[in-house]
Parts: sequence; C-alpha cells; structure tokens
Amino acid sequence: MSDQNPSESVLVFPCRFPIKAMGLADEHFEGLVIEIVSRHARRPVEADVSARLSSGGKWVSVTLTVEAESRAQLDAIYCDLTAHESIVWVI
Repeated sequence: MSDQNPSESVLVFPCRFPIKAMGLADEHFEGLVIEIVSRHARRPVEADVSARLSSGGKWVSVTLTVEAESRAQLDAIYCDLTAHESIVWVI
C-alpha cells in the first residue's frame, strides 16, 4: 500500500508528456486527436506527433507529446479524448 497522497503528483510541471489515443484507422483520426489536444495545449509540431497502424491495419494509435503545465490540464485532455466516440482508449 502506498503512503503517497493520490493528489500528489510524481510529475514536475511544466514537463513534456506523451499522450496516446487509439481508434479505428481513418484518414481523419490523427487530425481529430490533434484538434482535441490543441484545445488544452499548444498545437504540437510535426516532430511531436506519431501514428502507427496495427498489424492488421484496422486500428491506429496516435501519440502526441505536449508541454504539460498542470495535472488539471492533463485531466482535461484525457476527459475530452475519452468522451469522443471515435476514440477507443487513451493512455
């Protein structure tokens, strides 16, 4: 059992933080993820975004690295991503 308070973070802000979202492979999925994350963080540059198709080509994962300013900002990004019907999971 951990003695750490759940409200305490091991992250030190600001920090670079990767966010990965997965959904059905679609030509618009990467843009969708970028648009949602950009509501809360500076729009990522191309070098901070990568996409990878599953071996069968049905799924795509998009990873964005953002400059996170706070835990609240990350929570808002995760809430918006998980609320979208096209996004299956977020880590």
